[in-house]
Amino acid sequence: MSKSALLDSLVRENKGFLKTSDGVRHGISGPSIRRYARLHSFERVAHGLYLAPDAWKDELYIIQVRYPKAVFSHETALYLLGLAEREPTQYTLTLKTGTNVTGLTKQGIKVYKVKDELFDEGIIEMPSPVGHMVRTYNPERTIIDLFRSRRNIEIQELQSAVRAYLRSDEKNIPLLMRYAKMFSVEKTVRQYLEVLL
Repeated sequence: MSKSALLDSLVRENKGFLKTSDGVRHGISGPSIRRYARLHSFERVAHGLYLAPDAWKDELYIIQVRYPKAVFSHETALYLLGLAEREPTQYTLTLKTGTNVTGLTKQGIKVYKVKDELFDEGIIEMPSPVGHMVRTYNPERTIIDLFRSRRNIEIQELQSAVRAYLRSDEKNIPLLMRYAKMFSVEKTVRQYLEVLL
């Protein structure tokens, strides 16, 4: 297979995106990949990431590629999990405490930080609306994050998220309560559940 045919194949597999790292992994040099991107009028959307002219721009995927350690959380996680009524007006991420977030906040992304030992709890992968896999938190962790940040979000948003979660066939109340204890919001979560269940 020629370099160009291989890169065509990578672009198809990745729904219109070309990652330099994918090409390099297949033995194609960085300059060859950049030349291919230029020749085919690809847009450079991030360092080492190009978008075909006829492809849908996937902001969530671009953010994930630029910040691979970040996890979509809070309102953005609700949206990815199908627990939100609408797309968030501002993307929300969680990173480990001590991470520099200047680049993200300059882009208008809301960033929460959490201790290292709690960061990995509940990470899953979900497809973005365009179909790329991105990192987010599971429903239980997302609900607990909302309780932890309840001073920064609208009360109606918290209530509708909890109601949507409780209507879900996949809800896992024991896991929710385990996270509630782990993140020190057990009393608040119990009070909410007593009213809503």
